[in-house]
Amino acid sequence: MLKSPHTVSDVMTHTAVAVGPQAPFKDIIALMDQWKVSALPVLEGEGRVIGLVSEADLLPKEEFRDSDPDRFTQMRRLTDLAKAGGLTAADVMTAPAVTVHPDATLAQAARIMAQRKVKRLPVVNAEGLLEGVVSRADLLKVFLRTDDDIAEEVGQEVVAPLFPSPADAVRVEVSDGLVTLRGRVKDTSLVPVAARLVRAVEGVVDVRWDPTDVEAPAER
Repeated sequence: MLKSPHTVSDVMTHTAVAVGPQAPFKDIIALMDQWKVSALPVLEGEGRVIGLVSEADLLPKEEFRDSDPDRFTQMRRLTDLAKAGGLTAADVMTAPAVTVHPDATLAQAARIMAQRKVKRLPVVNAEGLLEGVVSRADLLKVFLRTDDDIAEEVGQEVVAPLFPSPADAVRVEVSDGLVTLRGRVKDTSLVPVAARLVRAVEGVVDVRWDPTDVEAPAER
């Protein structure tokens, strides 16, 4: 069983489809359609990522195909208008590409996607060479973990270290990713700490504490 946190290398697509900077416009669209992806890394040399071409980069050609934008639009959409006239990947790609390293956590990758408003990230090594691609769907794979898998990790990695005393009695129950910690503990200040640590376990949807169901054994 893989313990949290998983890294990008655990969930990414290792066989990534990519194009060179001189790839023709129509070939880019054909590859996207064939492989059912919304973006392609653009590579040069031995595989160094120099940019990313996405559906958003390609759409201006259709948007401005039969229009004559006014001066205000021309100034405001200068980059898009340039892409509308693009013929190759180098003409339309977004550069430099927003990338992530394979040892980044899934949370780190998710934050990059959210902050940069992208759906896919090329995964590159220290030299900038492509190793794969990670998508939003890939990051959500952790929620496919079984309840038993989550319960085992919560028990071993959270409950056992935090509540080792025989005076504490804590039981872990997981249903559809919702973790319930049942029991009474001597040091109630550890309850919010436990909740925070449980939420950090990948695959957990939420956590709650029920102090009434498990009686702590009497101290001797």
